[in-house]
Amino acid sequence: MSDAQKNRITVEIYGQQYVIVGYESTSHIRLVASIVDDKMREISSKNPSLDTSKLAVLTAVNAVNDYLKIKDRLERLENELKRVKD
Repeated sequence: MSDAQKNRITVEIYGQQYVIVGYESTSHIRLVASIVDDKMREISSKNPSLDTSKLAVLTAVNAVNDYLKIKDRLERLENELKRVKD
């Protein structure tokens, strides 16, 4: 895909503006930014003394943890489906 097909959008996450460029739709990019913003605010409300860098790292750790759990669940479901089909 060429750069002309990429979407470029400015989003706000935790009070900072970021320009995001990607092939996903602008609504998808906005949704991702909104979820990151919500998670940062949730973690910050429980740990108000965290600086922004530590808050961002904890948010990333939470996101990757969620991703790995979902990935594991998907793999188990795919294996179960394969056994049922065989």
